Amino acid sequence: MSPAFRLAASAAAIGLLAGCASVGIDDALQETNAHAQAFTQGSLALSRTQDERDRRSALVQDLLAKPLSQDDAVQLALANSPALQALIAQSWADIAAADQVGRLPNPIFKFDRLRIDSELELGRLLSVGLVDLILLPRRLAISKSQSSQARMQLTANVIDQVTQVRQAWVRAVAAQQTLKYAEQVNRSAEASAELARRMQQVGNFSKLQRARQQAFYADATTRLALARHAATAAREDLIRALGLDDAQAARLSLPERLPDLPQAARTAEEIAAAATAQRVDVRIARARLEAAGQSQGINLLSTFTEVEVGGRHDTVFDDATRTQSTRRGFEVDIRLPLFDWGTARREALDAEALAAANRYDATVRAASSQLRESYSAYRTAHDIARHYRDEIVPLRQTMTEENVLRYNGMLIGVFELLAEARDQIASVSAAIDAQQQFWLADAALAASTIGRPPAATNP
Repeated sequence: MSPAFRLAASAAAIGLLAGCASVGIDDALQETNAHAQAFTQGSLALSRTQDERDRRSALVQDLLAKPLSQDDAVQLALANSPALQALIAQSWADIAAADQVGRLPNPIFKFDRLRIDSELELGRLLSVGLVDLILLPRRLAISKSQSSQARMQLTANVIDQVTQVRQAWVRAVAAQQTLKYAEQVNRSAEASAELARRMQQVGNFSKLQRARQQAFYADATTRLALARHAATAAREDLIRALGLDDAQAARLSLPERLPDLPQAARTAEEIAAAATAQRVDVRIARARLEAAGQSQGINLLSTFTEVEVGGRHDTVFDDATRTQSTRRGFEVDIRLPLFDWGTARREALDAEALAAANRYDATVRAASSQLRESYSAYRTAHDIARHYRDEIVPLRQTMTEENVLRYNGMLIGVFELLAEARDQIASVSAAIDAQQQFWLADAALAASTIGRPPAATNP
């Protein structure tokens, strides 16, 4: 066997061994479940067989059989959402594409059959890209870096999806709670308007006094209509995040109210200790920087020229002399840089590497700032919600109870009592909204701790 043929065979063997070291989607899912345990509870998986889909369908039915808690909503999305399954499948494709980068291009085999007078010549040529062979270690390093980037991007995307589910659940429950309160207010306003109408009929109420009660009823009706739509919109947003079909959506039930506030807010020291040392956004930016630097090195040579080397093995049959001869040798194909010297491509590589370096620096510098901002939003929302719970709502309740006593003592009339109840409406509505804002901030803080703040632009 000629040296050229041995070279081609060695290159093919190296390429085969490189392919054996590829990382699959199962490894990526295991890594995501390990790094984002608080978000996936170790249950993130890709359903590829009917048995897997059947098991997940049974889990979905069990979860929908009771009012859906926030943690159950996450599990339901992980088990049921086609969008999440599509995200995992796309990550599988990205990982496979990254593995492909580390593999040598297939060798080229050429066969020639030429006849000149009495001679028949059979030519065989096997060639490989010499530059590709020389840069194989670099290609393997790039492949490893891109595969790592794809796996980390899967983790980041799953965190984003879970955070969206958590916040959608909070909005849906809060909107449902607000709707129920709006219905109570509307019924009270309707009774007030009807009483005012009757009192005007018997001459105990002026037209202006009745108009005030009627206006309050009209406003309450408008707020009720808006609350109904808000509840419907928030519920449908949750349904989409969970990936429910029509039959599953009809079975979805939610708790009557949001969870109570925790006994104490998380401290800044606790958040700093829980913050992931290797934040997902920083790791992705670093992987992109490494891939850009390695790609710059491997692509720089190809901007100058391309070289292919191959071994020839020709057999010549001479019909006139009844003889056979063999010719061996090698060929080298070089692309000459006559028209394109690769200047523009090299500038593009330099620009991409510089951009990746600056994006990495920007991500590192912004990481701590984003966490501090998320914690500030969390702590502010907690303090406001607790202030409504411990101060404003109890004060309004005390005022209402005192006015009831005054009403029972015939010191005030029914409409003064109703006026006090109307003042309490705004406080209760604001308290519900404050509680909602806290749980939204809580979900955002959890994502920020691991490096995926919802309001930030993904790197």
